[in-house]
Amino acid sequence: MTDLKPRQLLHLVFGGELSDLGKHEFADLEKLDIIGIYPNYAEAYKAWKAAAQKTVDNAQMRYFIVHMHRLLDPVENPPPKG
Repeated sequence: MTDLKPRQLLHLVFGGELSDLGKHEFADLEKLDIIGIYPNYAEAYKAWKAAAQKTVDNAQMRYFIVHMHRLLDPVENPPPKG
């Protein structure tokens, strides 16, 4: 029997204060908060939620999950249609 490892689906969690709530533009790029890189969406979501909850009192602060695996291999991971 072969050892089958689950595919790595890397996700980056980061955030910062937005300059305008209607845009994804940060007020100060030098103050971005890089939370980390996670091996799957579930782990990234936990980290995102914890970071977002710490800054709930600041309406300008936003955290994001970036699907790095889609950027690293766009042929195998095409963006969703819709």
